[in-house]
Amino acid sequence: MSLNTKSYIVNGLQMIKWMKDMWGFPRSLTGHGTLKTLEYLKNINSELNIHSYKSGTKVFDWEVPDEWNIYDSYIEHESGKRFAEFSKNNLHVLGYSIPCDMNITLSKLLPHVYTQIDQPEVIPYVTSYYNDNWGFCMSENDKKKLPEGKYHVVIDAKKGPGLLNLADLVIKGKSDKEIFFSTYVCHPSMANNELSGPVLSTALIQYIKSQYPNPEFTYRFVFIPETIGSITYLSKNIDKLKEKVICGFNLSCVGDDRAYSHVESRDGNNLADNALQASLIGLDNMVKYSFLERGSDERQYCAPGVDLPLCGFSRTKYGKYPEYHTSADNFDVVTIDGLNGSFSVISSIIDAFEIGLFPKNIIKCEPQLGKRDLYPTISQKGNNTNLNTRMDVLAYADGNYNLFDISNKIRKNLKLVISEVMILEKHGLITLHK
Repeated sequence: MSLNTKSYIVNGLQMIKWMKDMWGFPRSLTGHGTLKTLEYLKNINSELNIHSYKSGTKVFDWEVPDEWNIYDSYIEHESGKRFAEFSKNNLHVLGYSIPCDMNITLSKLLPHVYTQIDQPEVIPYVTSYYNDNWGFCMSENDKKKLPEGKYHVVIDAKKGPGLLNLADLVIKGKSDKEIFFSTYVCHPSMANNELSGPVLSTALIQYIKSQYPNPEFTYRFVFIPETIGSITYLSKNIDKLKEKVICGFNLSCVGDDRAYSHVESRDGNNLADNALQASLIGLDNMVKYSFLERGSDERQYCAPGVDLPLCGFSRTKYGKYPEYHTSADNFDVVTIDGLNGSFSVISSIIDAFEIGLFPKNIIKCEPQLGKRDLYPTISQKGNNTNLNTRMDVLAYADGNYNLFDISNKIRKNLKLVISEVMILEKHGLITLHK
């Protein structure tokens, strides 16, 4: 299969536009903000299927929680001045806060106001998913400015039996073997964590449909609330996923341009681990984290009894950049270059699967490259350095090593290896097999 990269041009600016469109939706584990986010994504890719599960539904050792919807919240001083207004930033309310409407003194209010003391200028992202609490979030600097006196506190929210919504999209290929992508849609008004993952998945869907209208493999994309969403999806699909998924990635915090991160699977050496390492070779600030440093849905997908061949991919890993889980995680953190870099890493892995994962030499012994204009006609010390990759690819193209193996073996980036493989195929030196 030929690789025609001119048929699709990724545009990080478009991804940022999608993010800005969804910015104000009050996302959580459940509720209208999350549903609105899924509906927005469905408007981009109409094949997206939204699935709903009732509160109380048993999902392995968990239960689908009550649905939570937030409409407004604020703290109002007796002078009429308001603080922590939800209408100005939806991080101002404690996630899953129970409703309240009461008059209260400052001393009684303060234990219900959450701040990030070590970052006094930011609003923290704080939740209380599985216990009934009420509260507000604000900067430490603003908390210190709360005047003495009486306050009227309002959290206009509804928490009770309802639905948990998640979505998936399957692009069917010639093979029913699946490449699996998961990202989450439950975080409010933070750009890198987590609007970057959903827009990257959306761009990848468009890429596959444009670049490979009749793909070799099947691709499954899942958009879920973190943790409870992956548990719910697994509980309803585990047998099918264990049978069909051969490689998968949890996409989270993929929009900044500071680093590239690989969170290993539980065994640290599955096909996804090898694929991601190959695609990250040579990139600046690449950091590899063990499974012991996990923190997103790779926990669920790699758990004993599940063990999907999946690993985690981020730019700067969640929890490792200062703006994480605060109001500072905005469009100063996410960049066009950051999103495009993530796209390049993952789309290269897709390309490897689609062009033919296993290259095999046609020529016995070392082929004569010079007569094919693939080798310099003048041989001099130092002038064949750039040919090392080509020769190394040929050396391991025996039909047993896949493209990820070869890339990792010769320590050359997957994109470069693919480029060399396509040249060698064009000149009739190798064949490619899935």
